[in-house]
Amino acid sequence: MPVVMGTAGHIDHGKTSLIKALTGTDCDRLSEEKKRGITIELGFASLDLGGETSLSIVDVPGHEKFVKNMVSGAAGIDFVLLVIAADEGVMPQTREHLEICTLLGIDKGIVALTKVDMVDEEWLELVQEDLREFLEPSFLAEAPVIPVSSHTGAGLDKLKAELKSFVSGFAPKRRTDLARLPIDRVFTMKGHGTVVTGTLVSGQLSVGEEVMIYPEMQSTKVRSLQSHGESVEHAPAGRRTAVNLHGLEVDEISRGDVLGKPETLFLSMVWDVELTCLPSSPRSLKHRKEIHFHHGSREVLAKVYFPDREKLSPGEKAVCQVRFERPMTGVYGDRVVIRSFSPLRTIAGGSIINPQGRKVKRFSDGVRMIEALIGAEPEDLTLTQLELAGTSGLSFAELGIMTNVASKQLEKMLQSLSGKQKVYLFDKDSRQFIHGGVFENLASRFLEYLSEYHKKEPMKPGVSRSEAASSWGRAIPSRLFHFMVERLVKKGDIVSEQDMLHLPGHRVSLASDQQKLREKLVGIYEEGGMTPPNLKDVLESLDLTFKEASGVYKLLQDEGILVRIKEDMYFAKSAVDGLKMILEDYFSQNEELGPQDFKELVGLSRKFSIPLLEYMDREKFTIRVGDKRRLRKQG
Repeated sequence: MPVVMGTAGHIDHGKTSLIKALTGTDCDRLSEEKKRGITIELGFASLDLGGETSLSIVDVPGHEKFVKNMVSGAAGIDFVLLVIAADEGVMPQTREHLEICTLLGIDKGIVALTKVDMVDEEWLELVQEDLREFLEPSFLAEAPVIPVSSHTGAGLDKLKAELKSFVSGFAPKRRTDLARLPIDRVFTMKGHGTVVTGTLVSGQLSVGEEVMIYPEMQSTKVRSLQSHGESVEHAPAGRRTAVNLHGLEVDEISRGDVLGKPETLFLSMVWDVELTCLPSSPRSLKHRKEIHFHHGSREVLAKVYFPDREKLSPGEKAVCQVRFERPMTGVYGDRVVIRSFSPLRTIAGGSIINPQGRKVKRFSDGVRMIEALIGAEPEDLTLTQLELAGTSGLSFAELGIMTNVASKQLEKMLQSLSGKQKVYLFDKDSRQFIHGGVFENLASRFLEYLSEYHKKEPMKPGVSRSEAASSWGRAIPSRLFHFMVERLVKKGDIVSEQDMLHLPGHRVSLASDQQKLREKLVGIYEEGGMTPPNLKDVLESLDLTFKEASGVYKLLQDEGILVRIKEDMYFAKSAVDGLKMILEDYFSQNEELGPQDFKELVGLSRKFSIPLLEYMDREKFTIRVGDKRRLRKQG
C-alpha cells in the first residue's frame, strides 16, 4: 500500500531544499517560486528507500499567505515530516502547520531539524530542548528528531534510514474502493491535452474507464495515467497521480474539483461536521459566522451554524452544520479546516459526519441523532444515516459516501440487516434502502389512514391504489408506497381486491335509510331490464337529489349490481350480461352488426340502442368498423 508523506514548517526553514537533497527532485516548479525563494504551490516527489519501499512526498508551502495550499496538500497524506530550522527554532507557521495536521487527523510523523551547519553545538542543544517542550502536548511528543543539513549532507543518511524504518512498519490509512482524486493542478501537456493531478485518496483509476468531474458533473474518460513520472495502466489509492483526460478543456476544470466514478459521489449544500475550535484561537467561533472552509483541495466561503449553542469557544468540540453557496461533494470522515477572515488564521477543524446534511431545527431532538453519527461503528452508522434520511431512504451508492465503508463490506452488512428486518430494500432497480423502524412507522400510519377512510366512507369497499398513492402517499417515493402495500397484503394486514385496498374486517355498512334506498334501486333497475327508467324519473319518484343518492349508486356499481352506460343512464348488470349473450349468439352466425340490425335484434329504440353499442365498444366487447360492429376477439 503506497504511503504519502507531507512536509510542514515555517517559511524558509528548508523544506524544499531538504526534499531535493533526499530525492534529487526540485519541488519549486514555478519561475515565481525560483525568483522569490519560497514555495507557493504544492510540490511532489518520490523517494526510493530501497527494495520495494518507496515514499510519495508532498512538499507544502510555508508562507502564511499560502496556507490554503498547505491544507490542500495535507488532505491526502499519511504522516508528516515537520521541518524546523536550527537557527530560528519554532515560528508562527510551525505552530499553525502542526495545528492543521492535527485537525486533518494526522497523528504520526518525524521531525527534521535543518540548517544545523549554521549553528554551534551549544545553540543546537538549546534549540532541541525548546523543540521538545513545544512538541510535548502534540502527536509528535515521542517522534524522532533528526538534525540534518541539506547544504553539507550531514544527517541525510540517518534521516533516510529513519524514514525507511518508519515506513516499513507503517499501516497506511484505511482506504475504501470509492475512487476519489481531489484535483490540485490542471494543465495542458503538448500532444496529450488536459491533465489533472492530485492524491488518489481512495479507490483505483484505470486507463480507458469513464470518470466524472464533480461538482460540474462533466463526463470524460481516462486517456492515460502517470504516477511520479511513470506511465501506469492502473493507479492505486495513496499515490500522487496525473490523469490525462479525454475531451475536456483546461478551463472546464478547476482546482478543488473532484475526479471520481460516475454516480458514486453526491452533491450537497449542507454538511454536518464534528468541529473542534483550536485552544490557540484568539476568539470563539460564533453561530452563522462566515468562514474560509477547506476540504480536500477546495477552499470556499461558507457559514457555520450551531444547532445547540450560540458559539464554540477555544478548546471546545461540537456538532455544527456548514452551509455552502454552491454544491460540494464529500465523504463521511473527511477532514476539514476552518480559517477566520480577520485575522486570516486557522481557528477550527474536524470531520464530516454527514455529507448529505439536512437543515435541522435548533435545540431540537434532531441534534442528538446527528451526534450519534460521531465515531459510530459501521452497522450503527448505517442505521442512523438511514433513520435520518426518513422515508426518502438512501441508495447503496449514497450509503457508500455516508458511511465510508468499502462496497463489499457494505453489501454484506446490508444483507445481514435486511435479514433482521432492520432495513428494507424497497427498490431493487436503484438499490434504495429504508430504515426498518421508519418503514414500520410508515406502514402503521397507512393502516391508520385506511381505518379513518373506512369511517369516513363506510359505503365504499375501500380505496383504490391510485387514490391512496396520490393522496396519502404523495410525499414518499412511489416505489416505496407499492413495496409497503405488497408487504402489508402479504402479511394479511390489508386486503387488495380489484385494485381496491381495505382492512381485513371492513364491510360496507349502510344506515337503515340507505339500506332501504339500495333495495328500492335494485328493484327498479332489475324490473326495468333492457328499458330502465332514466335517472331523473327515478330520483323524482324517490324524492331525492342525485347528491343524496350518489353514494348508494356508487356502491351498487362497486358491487357489480348496476352498470353506468352513460351519464344519466344505468342498467342492471344482469340485463347487460343478457345482452352480451344475445350478441355472442348473433356473432356466432354473422360477421358484422349494423345499428338497424341491433335495433331489430333486441327490439330497443335509438334512445337505448346507440348508448348500449357505444358502451360495448368502450368495454372492448365489440369493435367499430365504419358504422358496423364486429365481435372483438378476446385474449
